[in-house]
Amino acid sequence: GVENTMEPRFKDTDRHSLFLMPPSLDDWVAEDHLARFVVDIVSRLDLSPIRNSYAGRGSDAYPPSMMAALLFYAYATGVFSSRKIEQATYDSVAFRYVAVNTHPDHDTIATFRRRFLKELKALFTQILLVAHEMGLMKLGSVSLDGTKIKANASKHHALSWEHACKLEKQLKGEIEELLRKAQRADKEDLPEGMNIPEELTRRESRLEAIAAAKAEIERRAAERFVKEQEEHRAKVAAREAKQKATGKKPRGRTPTPPEPGPKSKDQVNLTDSDSRIMPSSSGGFEQAYNAQAAVDVDSMLIVENHITQQSNDKLELVPAVESLCSLPDSLGAVDSLLADAGYFSQDNVDQCEGKNIVPYIASERQAHNAPPQERFSEPEPLLAPADPVTEMKHRLKTMVGKAIYAKRKCTIEPVFGIIKAVMGFRQFLLRGLKLVAGEWDLVCIAYNLKRMYALS
Repeated sequence: GVENTMEPRFKDTDRHSLFLMPPSLDDWVAEDHLARFVVDIVSRLDLSPIRNSYAGRGSDAYPPSMMAALLFYAYATGVFSSRKIEQATYDSVAFRYVAVNTHPDHDTIATFRRRFLKELKALFTQILLVAHEMGLMKLGSVSLDGTKIKANASKHHALSWEHACKLEKQLKGEIEELLRKAQRADKEDLPEGMNIPEELTRRESRLEAIAAAKAEIERRAAERFVKEQEEHRAKVAAREAKQKATGKKPRGRTPTPPEPGPKSKDQVNLTDSDSRIMPSSSGGFEQAYNAQAAVDVDSMLIVENHITQQSNDKLELVPAVESLCSLPDSLGAVDSLLADAGYFSQDNVDQCEGKNIVPYIASERQAHNAPPQERFSEPEPLLAPADPVTEMKHRLKTMVGKAIYAKRKCTIEPVFGIIKAVMGFRQFLLRGLKLVAGEWDLVCIAYNLKRMYALS
């Protein structure tokens, strides 16, 4: 055969030759890059509430517009810890572009995030207005749902009432024993390396922590007792009214009055006492918050969000509807609301009707793979005017109603999927209800910017 005498050719990669970046930062990222999009949107926002809170003393601060864009871009691309954001301003060309080749340290980033979480709520609405101006959204039909997101706390750091009482007793006993040892120390040799004052201090600080945990459990129990008493009174009154109306004793047992005080299984988490033990979708339980979001069906932008400590969704429809109705008029009006069976209650249906929103709330869990005759048949029409719940159940059985309700799954579920699987946000970094609610705003803003970028 003929011998191949040609030399193989490779691109020139000399590590020691001068490395020329474009002289202008503006040439570093492509025209249609997400980083450029985020910076552009932030430049349209009114950041004066943040700007005005700087006193002008001390060293120069980083401009709020740059810091906000940096946080939004970081969360949109799955970088959440302030240390990793700081590192990215060195490692990533896009982050360098957003941070204008400066490198705020992680303390500065963390402080900015914590300090201005409250102002983010207003920016959330401003960004929706920008989306509306860009022709990307107009309010109409909205899907509501919640997802459990882990707290920055382990469920193994929870303390139950029963265990707290047991520990308290044990520690008090140990303290007495140590004090006795201290009195007899000269007569009796102490175990080697035992320092009595240190041992006492350690136990006393643990007792303080336990006392604080017990006080919190007692406070929650008292709150629950007030609620249960109200419910009990209402049940008894309803029974009495029924007995008066029918003249017969109602069937079933008389409702038992609630008992005050903590139950043995009541617990509080020592790392983040605002978080709660909640059932997780994968089975089992985790220390979490219930993050709520309402998504505009057409644009798949999040238009309302809040955090709750309840693992049940039933009480979350009213606050969601309240804040949907307080959005600026220019965004349009919500005309229908889709939600799963977790939100079903007569009160919730009435609340929607009262705000001129047509509710599509499943009254029970929907069976998968319904037979064709059920999927393609119309129900008998309602003959007489019916109450809102009956009307809604009928509406959900019609072909049009089924088609509208079917949009729920394919609008809200993907949003939570993108936040958790694509952006990688599965756990809050901040602790305490207020800060967690602010961080959820930040996550929803980052998601919306990502979505607006995809739509535009």
